[in-house]
Amino acid sequence: MEFLYASEVLVNGLMAGVMYALVALGFVLIYKASGVFNYAQGVMALFAAMTLVGIMEGRVPFAHLINAMFGVHVSHFGWTVPAIFGIALTALIMVGLAIAVEKLVLKHLVGQEPIILFMATIGLAWFLEGLGDVMWGADVKVLDVGLPQGISDGIEAATNDWLGYGFFIDKLDIWATVIAAALVAALVGFSQYTKQGRAMRAVADDHQAALSVGISLRFIWIMVWSIAGFVALVAGIMWGTKSGVQFSLSLIALKALPVLMLGGFTSIPGAIVGGLIIGMGEKLFEYFIGPMVGGATENWFAYVLALLFLVFRPQGLFGERIIERV
Repeated sequence: MEFLYASEVLVNGLMAGVMYALVALGFVLIYKASGVFNYAQGVMALFAAMTLVGIMEGRVPFAHLINAMFGVHVSHFGWTVPAIFGIALTALIMVGLAIAVEKLVLKHLVGQEPIILFMATIGLAWFLEGLGDVMWGADVKVLDVGLPQGISDGIEAATNDWLGYGFFIDKLDIWATVIAAALVAALVGFSQYTKQGRAMRAVADDHQAALSVGISLRFIWIMVWSIAGFVALVAGIMWGTKSGVQFSLSLIALKALPVLMLGGFTSIPGAIVGGLIIGMGEKLFEYFIGPMVGGATENWFAYVLALLFLVFRPQGLFGERIIERV
């Protein structure tokens, strides 16, 4: 029975790892196109989720600011928007955000050192967090786009019949796994087999060289930030549905760091594999070792594992070894 319970823990860990990987995908996309770690990716997931809730519930943007300035009491338009249309509108807003980031920030930083771009993403993160607060309020929001939640009765019944022990698997985690697999397949195909994907990798290697061969740096950046915004929207939907849309949602970026260190900053499949390793590892470590050390090992296990990878394989499992000759 203990083996079966450990197997259930393993499966749930793999499901949790998919959720981590969804966030890590956005980091990988930006890094492949600009060679910089996008600190704002977690906040983009939060902003996308808050915007989706606001659109679906018919909230008035900047309602608190409008009320304070004009002495009125507005909060909602009086209508609701179906989930599918809300997601489409939010995706368009994330594309608009990508265009704004390129025009206002990135185009002024062509050819700059990666650390300059990294600092710009830190500023963008704080700006988006404040913008989301002013637009939609800081209250915890419930996000429901129609995805099934709760324990899968079918899996519980099937495993109970086969093994004599019912596995408790969340339906939302199953959907997250399917969606993540589809995203990875699409992104790998795009990166490897399209002209834009090859141009994206060229831009990451050298901005000036890419410009010299006719690649539009501005178009590539808008495209990649738009895709990363869509990935952030998907991650925001999954995490927001699971735990509510609140400002702590932006901290999921911290859990993506070990995932990237394991999988490699330049590998889309690596983000998924790294997420699965982290999710599986922290659950099993908590199950077997946690009771011996007082528990709460999930808070630090991923970072210790990432530290070991940095020591022995800094490029990650799927990352490219970079050799600079001087």
